[in-house]
Amino acid sequence: MFKKHLGFSFNLIAIMLFVPGILLPMFSLTMEMTAKVSGASMTSDLVNKELSLLTTIQELWQDERLLVAALIFAFSIAIPIIKSLLVTWSYIKKHSDVERKLLNFVAFIGKWSMADVFVVAIFLAVLSTDHAQTSDHQQLSMFGFKIDLLMSSETLSNIGPGFYYFCGYCLLSLLGTQLSQSSLNHHKFQNEEK
Repeated sequence: MFKKHLGFSFNLIAIMLFVPGILLPMFSLTMEMTAKVSGASMTSDLVNKELSLLTTIQELWQDERLLVAALIFAFSIAIPIIKSLLVTWSYIKKHSDVERKLLNFVAFIGKWSMADVFVVAIFLAVLSTDHAQTSDHQQLSMFGFKIDLLMSSETLSNIGPGFYYFCGYCLLSLLGTQLSQSSLNHHKFQNEEK
C-alpha cells in the first residue's frame, strides 16, 4: 500500500513539474552577425529568442510544419495529460479491476511517452550549435583603395529551465507509474496466496 501512495505522490509532483516544463523556455537561441570594414565594426542580432515547448509547437504550426507540430504536441503534451488523468483515476478506483486495467494501459502508453524525451533530445541536439562561428574575409578594391571586409556570425544556444522541469516530469512520472503498478502486482500476489 505504501508503494501505491508513493507512486501517486510521485505522479502528483510530476504534474507540478510538467506545467513549468511546457511553459518555461526550453532553450534560447541567439545568432549575431558582425561586419568589420577597415577597423570599424557593426554587430546585429539576426535571431534572439527563447522558446518553450508550447511556443515551439505554435511556431511550427504557424510555419506550416504541421506533422512535426502535431507529433510534438501528441507526445509531449497530450499523452502526458492523458496519462496523468488515468493514473489519478486508477488511484481513486482502489483495488479494483478498473485500477488494474488503467495502470496496465498507462504502463503501455508510458513506453510511448518516452518518445517526448526522444523528440526533445533530438530537437535540442539540432539546435545545440553553441558557439558555432563562421567568418569570411574579403578584400575589396574601389577607386584604387583597398578595403578589408570581414563578415562573421556566431550562433549560441542554451538549455533553459523548462528542459529541466520537463525531464524531471518524465522521470518522476515513469517512476510513479512503476511504483503504482508494482504495488498493484504485489496486492494481486497477496490475494492469490490467500
